[in-house]
Amino acid sequence: MISYRPLKNKEELFGDTKTDKSQRKIKITTNLVNDIKFHREWQEHNKGIFGDRYHHDLDLVLCREDGNFMPKSSLFNAFSRILQRCDLLSLPIHSLRHTCAVLLIESGADMKFVQEQLGHGSMQITSDVYAHISGKIQKSNIDRFEKFTEEIFE
Repeated sequence: MISYRPLKNKEELFGDTKTDKSQRKIKITTNLVNDIKFHREWQEHNKGIFGDRYHHDLDLVLCREDGNFMPKSSLFNAFSRILQRCDLLSLPIHSLRHTCAVLLIESGADMKFVQEQLGHGSMQITSDVYAHISGKIQKSNIDRFEKFTEEIFE
């Protein structure tokens, strides 16, 4: 069981990023932008309800209804409950990053774009980790190769 010590102050909430490339601008879909706008409206509504009791100073996106920070354990537990409700295997929350990367690749995204989204130091790292994972990618590559070779002999 993981135990968390209580925070002494809000500065303890935010540490350094894993690497310098961890702080970057990434592209997101219009649907995600709309979801974030909807979430922001919900937060503004809560600010009105909670008034001075709302933790305005933290300015968090992922937080409790009163704007206070959400412990990592709450986020991890919520993710586990969602997977259970959907009758899916238990996975670490980090698997969302891997899922996004594979879906980007399967959708035809350029490997350089995926590398930049993930913050990898090189395209080789991204390719080594993700390109072989998807059977869909493998089938697509074989289908393209087969079509190409058939056209050679026509």
